[in-house]
Amino acid sequence: MNPQKVQVKFIPQDKSLFYPTLKARVEQYFKETGKSRHANVQLVMKAVTFLGMYLLPFAALLIWQPGYGWALGLWFIMGLGLAGIGMSVMHDANHGAYSADKRVNWIMAHTLNLCGGSTHNWKLQHNILHHTYTNITHLDDDIQDRLVLKFSPHTEAKWYHRFQWLYATFFYGLLTLYWVVAKDFVQFAQFAKSGVDASSASERRSMMVRLIVLKATYFAVALVLPIALGIAWWQVLTGFLVMHMVAGMILTLVFQLAHSVEGTEHPLPDADGVIHNDWAIHQLQTTVNFCPKNHLLSWYVGGLNYQIEHHLFSRIAHVHYPALSPIVKRTAEEFGLNYQVNPTLWGALRSHYALLRTVGLPNMNEAIG
Repeated sequence: MNPQKVQVKFIPQDKSLFYPTLKARVEQYFKETGKSRHANVQLVMKAVTFLGMYLLPFAALLIWQPGYGWALGLWFIMGLGLAGIGMSVMHDANHGAYSADKRVNWIMAHTLNLCGGSTHNWKLQHNILHHTYTNITHLDDDIQDRLVLKFSPHTEAKWYHRFQWLYATFFYGLLTLYWVVAKDFVQFAQFAKSGVDASSASERRSMMVRLIVLKATYFAVALVLPIALGIAWWQVLTGFLVMHMVAGMILTLVFQLAHSVEGTEHPLPDADGVIHNDWAIHQLQTTVNFCPKNHLLSWYVGGLNYQIEHHLFSRIAHVHYPALSPIVKRTAEEFGLNYQVNPTLWGALRSHYALLRTVGLPNMNEAIG
């Protein structure tokens, strides 16, 4: 049976007032401060900044056609901008957190399309599978085994997984490249088969046509256009790869540092498809914040270093997470719950690669489950 067809439910053995109490306190915060739950000037400026970092260097490449070294630098900046769009712009918008206006969210969500990705597929993978079933093996697509990478303690360890902590970073760099080339088509078929995509057959046919047009347009602009304007094909191709390697490494590491680190749990449902836990408490147990006092990092990663707050309040714009963090932490402690934080980036990275090494060893998987 396809595991995604199993209906998993969160049914706590004892009813907890943690989440109702927390929601009331967060609502009180916005009431007392008079702030909107959505974008502020900072978030708007971030959107302008990252879209500029992605689009303006490309325009410079086409117009001025600088030397190869300078061109690679521009492609590198585009990679930083692409990752920034993913973390700080389209992410909020696809959660409905960027604006109270659905039309604005729709427009900003489709900045993902500028980067060659499918908004439709991303919402299914991230909003539904990842946010609902965080760190649940076979349901959370973010911890699915991929090629030579293994993130779950509940899947079979192959001989090469014992070395994955050494080679993982390289494969992280391939993430966005794989996404724009093949992953959207693979997910489109998988989500239709599993029922995650509830669209009708005619709707899916229309979506497939749009997906093909999107990919064709993306590659025509990103690769064919520069070559047609006289830039050597090998320079365009290597620059394109640099952009995606930069973006892929950043995006994958940022998301992995929240869930694939030491201290996070990987619960399994029972035979009836039940997780015997409160959903909000499950989010605390499967998520870790990192580098909360690093303001520059927080700005760049779109508040994704406050993943606990994001998972509990994904429809609130990320610019509010630093202010909500003390509220969440205090409430968790009052209810005897562990609020997990890796204080430094180095500590978070060390913890992630330590987990990769542990889950890659045979006969040690269940020790961390």
